[in-house]
Amino acid sequence: MSFDWSLIWDNIPILLQGAVITIQITVMAVGCGFFIGMIAALANLSRFKVVRLLVKCYVELFRGTPLLVQIFMIYFALPMVIGQSINPYVAAVTACSINSGAYVSEIFRAGIQSIDKGQMEAGRSLGLTWAQTMRYIVMPQAFKAIIPPLGNEFIAMMKDTSLVSVIGFEELTRRGQLIIARTYGSFEIWTAVAIIYLIMTLSISQLVAFLERRYNIK
Repeated sequence: MSFDWSLIWDNIPILLQGAVITIQITVMAVGCGFFIGMIAALANLSRFKVVRLLVKCYVELFRGTPLLVQIFMIYFALPMVIGQSINPYVAAVTACSINSGAYVSEIFRAGIQSIDKGQMEAGRSLGLTWAQTMRYIVMPQAFKAIIPPLGNEFIAMMKDTSLVSVIGFEELTRRGQLIIARTYGSFEIWTAVAIIYLIMTLSISQLVAFLERRYNIK
């Protein structure tokens, strides 16, 4: 069996459109997950035990169950509860965002706790409130520390977005499946899909490496 390069060239525009959608979902998911995770991390450091318990339950639930199951729950089960269907795009972004938020929460928590406690004490001694100390002293330092793991989370989520193909959302993987169903060129199309994913993940890795050098992260 020969490798049919023309099959790839003929369908590369469709695959690239799917790649753009994959990037959009990833940016939306990690962007929303960034804010969810930051809030959850700060809540996890709260002095209120009930708040910490709720955050822990959220993190353990969404880190301890497969993203695929979470997508199914939001797309298939949730409409039965609310009595209204959910758009595949909304379901995909929602599931990925909530999942990403659980992981980013732990990244933020570890980053904040890596900062010496003396920084917080110094800020409070200068008359700053807890929130002001967090905002102006602790968080800027913590953000530098979380750049590498946050980059890894972005890469992981980019690959995990392939799971939303199971609900019919046409990102890169789903576009590949549809092309294969029409052309029967499994080897060629999956090779092209893999190469596109590889290019995207390597690009993000290079960006993270640049940021590490830019902020001199050890």
